[in-house]
Parts: sequence; structure tokens; C-alpha cells
Amino acid sequence: MCDINEALIKKETIYAGTKYIPLKAGTKVKFHYETKRADNQKIIDDSRKPNHKPMELVLGKKFKLEVWEVIVQKMSLNEVARFTVDKSLVQQYPFISKTIRDAVKHPEERKHCCGMTLNTEGLGYSDLDELFKNPSDLIFTLEILSIELPEEYEKESWQLNEDEKLKAVEDYRLKGNEFFKNNQILEAEESYSKALGIVEQLMLREKPKDVEWMNLAKIKTPLLLNYSQCKLLQKEYYRVIEICTEVLSYDPDNLKALFRRGKAHVGAWNPEKAQEDFHRCIELDQNLKVTVTKEINALKEKIKEYENQDKSKFRKMF
Repeated sequence: MCDINEALIKKETIYAGTKYIPLKAGTKVKFHYETKRADNQKIIDDSRKPNHKPMELVLGKKFKLEVWEVIVQKMSLNEVARFTVDKSLVQQYPFISKTIRDAVKHPEERKHCCGMTLNTEGLGYSDLDELFKNPSDLIFTLEILSIELPEEYEKESWQLNEDEKLKAVEDYRLKGNEFFKNNQILEAEESYSKALGIVEQLMLREKPKDVEWMNLAKIKTPLLLNYSQCKLLQKEYYRVIEICTEVLSYDPDNLKALFRRGKAHVGAWNPEKAQEDFHRCIELDQNLKVTVTKEINALKEKIKEYENQDKSKFRKMF
């Protein structure tokens, strides 16, 4: 429970709901909400408007409007209730509302409102500027749509601590491997992609080339290789080249990365670069000579085909 004076909150039950579920930290609560000024009854926000969506709140994650954490814990599943909240507890609401409205208008962008912008340009919405300048008690009408306890849903990566994130990476890797064995390439790609996203989050917190960063790079490398194989099977050759080049930035002599990048260069028709990667594979491991030589010979045949086609086109011109 947040440290808030609950005497400043008045509740009126509109519909009693179907079931009371005691909530704890990590519980995900989804609810519709309507926000009104108490002084003039003007509606500020309504999550049921077109293009809007219900709020999802994870308890204990320090949401900027702490009073919402308090009031949802006073409600049952499917309950509809009206809360009148003293203005001292909702000073952050104009900024919360701006963030939500901006996300609806520009879902691909994330904007930050700094103090300087606020002083010169305001919040960009006249009703929110008015609420900021002349605060009012607010009336929140909430309907609880769903309650998921921490053990009942798959946490998003931002909710996990470092150990949980590393475990999630391994879980996604194993899921991806299982999908791949069953020839479910798109599902495997998605699992590897999720694992990579988490590893990249962790790497951003470390200084490049430091011990912790290099240890994470070692975890990332096999994931990139698995991901590249999925992309290669889908003939996304330029993406494979990009991925394998990243692997080689961590491990310059990685045979799988060199071989797959060589095959991708063939697919993207970069024959000289393909041969460079294939020959480098043989230099590093003579045991691969037979396999790689087959690829080189197949490439040479393709080059001849293209050359013959070009000669034929040239003759037809004359």
C-alpha cells in the first residue's frame, strides 16, 4: 500500500463487482477510467473514447500517480466505483494525462516534458494547462476489467530483476530451439528475438568491452546465430549479413557466422564477398574444406551462368 492519507479519498460504489481478490505487489490490474474535475464536472479523460484503451497498472512499480494504486486495491473484479480525490494527491495527473494522450496521437514516439518546455509552451492541451494552473479535486470513475496475480501472467522484461531477466533469456532460447526442431521457424524467430531484446537491455547498462558486457556478449552470440539461421531460411539475406557481421564484431573467427554470411552474400549476389567468407572458413578449419568447397563450386557455376546470360544479351544488341 502506498503511503497516502486515505481520508482524502471518498468512494461511492456504483456496481459491487463479482469477486474480491486480495492484491499484492506485482499484480496486474486492467481498468477503464473516466476523469472529471470536481469543481465544474468537466470530463478530462475517458479511456472508452475511440483509439483509447484501458489502463494496465502493475502494483508496486512506482507508477507516478500513486493514488490509483490505492483505489484499485479498494475494488473487486468487475466493480464500478467513483472516487473523489483531494487535489493534493493528484498534482501529477496533468503530466500522466499528457503522456497518455501523446501516446494515442503518436504511438511510435515517446516524448518527455521538461520544465523549460512547460514554462514556455505548456502541456500542449488547454484543459491540462488549466488543471495545472488551477488545481481541482478529481473524480475518477473506474471499472475493474481484470486482475492477474504475479504468478498468473508472463511478466514483461521491464518488470524483471537482473537474475529474472537472465532466466527469461534462457527460457526463450530453449523455447526457440524446440520450435526450430519442429520446423516452426517464425515461432522460433520470435523466441530468439525476445531473448535478444532482454540481453540488449542488460548490455546497455554496462560499459562496452568491460567484463560484464563481454559476458553478456557471449550469451548474445549464440542467440544471434540462431536468429540468423531463421532469417536465412526465410531468404532475408541482407538481415543475415547484418546479424552475422555483428557476431563477428564480438568473435572475428566465428565459423558459423562466416559460413552463414557467405551463404547470405550468395543470396544477395555479392559473389566476391561470399568467396572471401568461404575461404576464411577453410583457413580456420580444414575439416570444413569439403563442405565449403561445394558452396564455392556452386557459386562459380552461378557466376558462369550470369556471365553467359550477359554475353547472350550483348550479342542480341548487335
